[in-house]
Amino acid sequence: MRKLLSILFILLTINAYSQISTSITGYVTDESGMALIGASVYLENTTQGAITNENGYFQITKVKPGSYNLVASYLGYKSQTRYNIDIKSVGNQEYNFVLEEASTNLSEIVISNQNKITRPRETPLSTQRLSAVEIATYPGGNNDVVRVAQTFPGISPSPGGFRNDLIIRGGAPNESVYYLDGIEIPNINHFSTQGSSGGPVGMLNVSFIDDVMLSTSAFGSQYDNALSGVLQFSQREGSRSSYHTNFRLSASEAALTHEGPLFKKGKEQSKTSYMVSVRRSYLQFLFELIGLPIRPDYWDYQYKVTHRIDKYNTLNLIGLGSIDDFAVDDSGDIEGDELSILEQAPFIEQQSNTIGLSWRHRFKTGKGFMQTSISNNVLKNDFSRYEDNRNQSGLYFRNDSRETETKLHWAITSFKNDWKFQTGLNLQYSDYKNKTFDLNDNYAYETEIDFMKYGGFANITRSFLDERLDLSFGLRMDGDSFTNGNSLLSTLSPRMALSYEFVDDWKLKASVGRYYKIAPYTILGYQENGNFVNKDADYTRSDHFVLGLERILGPAASISLEAFYKKYEDYPVSIVDQVSLANKGADFEVLGNEAVETVGKGRSYGLELQFQQKLSKRFYGLFAYTFFYSEFTGFDRSKYLPSVWDSRHLLSFTGGYKLKKNWEISARYRFAGETPIVPTNLDETLNRYPEIVLDYSRMGEDKLGVFSELDVRIDKKYNFKKLSLEFFLEIQNLLMHKTPEAPEYILARDENGEIAEPRSLEQVVEEEGSPIPTIGIVIDF
Repeated sequence: MRKLLSILFILLTINAYSQISTSITGYVTDESGMALIGASVYLENTTQGAITNENGYFQITKVKPGSYNLVASYLGYKSQTRYNIDIKSVGNQEYNFVLEEASTNLSEIVISNQNKITRPRETPLSTQRLSAVEIATYPGGNNDVVRVAQTFPGISPSPGGFRNDLIIRGGAPNESVYYLDGIEIPNINHFSTQGSSGGPVGMLNVSFIDDVMLSTSAFGSQYDNALSGVLQFSQREGSRSSYHTNFRLSASEAALTHEGPLFKKGKEQSKTSYMVSVRRSYLQFLFELIGLPIRPDYWDYQYKVTHRIDKYNTLNLIGLGSIDDFAVDDSGDIEGDELSILEQAPFIEQQSNTIGLSWRHRFKTGKGFMQTSISNNVLKNDFSRYEDNRNQSGLYFRNDSRETETKLHWAITSFKNDWKFQTGLNLQYSDYKNKTFDLNDNYAYETEIDFMKYGGFANITRSFLDERLDLSFGLRMDGDSFTNGNSLLSTLSPRMALSYEFVDDWKLKASVGRYYKIAPYTILGYQENGNFVNKDADYTRSDHFVLGLERILGPAASISLEAFYKKYEDYPVSIVDQVSLANKGADFEVLGNEAVETVGKGRSYGLELQFQQKLSKRFYGLFAYTFFYSEFTGFDRSKYLPSVWDSRHLLSFTGGYKLKKNWEISARYRFAGETPIVPTNLDETLNRYPEIVLDYSRMGEDKLGVFSELDVRIDKKYNFKKLSLEFFLEIQNLLMHKTPEAPEYILARDENGEIAEPRSLEQVVEEEGSPIPTIGIVIDF
């Protein structure tokens, strides 16, 4: 370790060649995709810039590597800034701009550098965005794009803090949907919880990502099946002029990414580009080295091919997949908390794959575009529990399942005068197979369902009063051919949003919307005595009401206060546990594989304060505080109980400072108040050990302690003629705060380590918190 730290110190203190320079390239278009000829693109606070050509293409030459803000301006359009872009000597992406046309009612239209933080008119509040650089250098993120999203305002840390569940403003982990370049990705985590979406490690490669946007309310009518949030990942395109390779080595994995042009002729840019990557976990080797009994082993792959047919048509082929194997190993000296993991952890074998093809057609009138996509995704999940994990004997629970979805999305966006119209349809074929048996509860069944799901949407947006008032109204309907009583009219879901700048740089914002979600396949396919007992399950409904006030503090800073209220109807309630399924789904389990009734209610409400500073004078940061209540009912619809996400207080800060000579220091702090937990039923657990049985009738009697974690990261970048390097040192949990966990139990042992008779349970002694240092390297060549 001492030699390793010495090598790291030498690498962090040497200097690269200072005379290295590079170029910044990209395209500027309008919202329909039409090239904007003569647009001005320049580096903020410098004299360097360029003008776009007849294809909307720009190139800024002789740029010294470093961090910049990149600005695009064009007469008659709103200026736009790409904050915190990281320019390297090798491996730079294209920086593309999509400018929004200014209203024709404006009394004066000028090219201006008043680039304020803005949000889409359709989702003017409860929306956050992070750039690729902010994600890649995120402290505590471990290059995990999904984990980075957990620090957005209103997001609760998962129980224990080690999973990627998105728990938004008191909602359950399965209430969000995920889109990658407009293609829905049902599973974005390794070892994901079936019926939910969380898991310990994200699948997306940060080298592909351009930016990430999360909407926690007022999300557009084009998104179906979302109750609490929509998380959108935008991927960059591969280089169309040269070949690049990126290698990342972090605390848990190694990733190799390659990109370049296809069918390139001479010095001209190719019409086709590609990106492809593969990642490999080495956690299993690290855990074996330090003596932990779990062996999480995974691979994932990702690719994107872009082909520009002509200036009106573009094709994108994307793909994402994983191979996961979660097992245990009893070699080594194991005791306490490690013993509970060894004896109680499930065996998980998962395979997932998503492939999607999208076609974007720009109208020759320049007044809109059509987007059509077809995709297929598959999740194969084999989940097993054994009485004896050491020998994998005494199988008492097994769930083998396969989910397959084939989806078609079609949408048109058109612009007429100052109006923006959007309309579209979606069609989905679902095929679900499952074979389950549970010896402890004495049931077994085999099921298969296939059905069509369909829906449509429309949305209209316009600005008034010289763009001081933005209004957006949307409508959505969904139905399917399997469940009873869920028709298009019964799921009619209107939504409306407005933003009004009543005084310069002061905005009043509001939104109201209704959202529906079909029950997971695990619920729909569940059988008893050959009958689909959950076929009458209603779509879960969520009504959102949000009111906000925003103050623009300058070109790169804003502060806002939002009040929100979410009201739930028809939430699934477990017949066995007599509890809302909103209180489940953030653990290694199969969520919803049981009989339910959709009779539950819920509500989540509170206040959220946020300050955001994009890169300015070397500093960037995001601070948020949320105070909220989260409550759900069981079968007694008049009795609201605090949910297991009801921490009341959420506080987060993420920020960084750009030092000279390509050094950067960043930090992340997260805090969550005490959270209700479900106590363990000790008698039933003793009878059924190693199965842990929870007593939902006592939910909320006990609470987890506060969650408090500080992560710090130091980055150093080097730029050579044909190579760029980045080294980072990260220390997680610098404050050494003990991570709150529910009490764990194992069978009592005698002094020889054998199970004591008569059998009894003993509580595992919690370990004290400790800092976790990691180092990593990123190479572009």
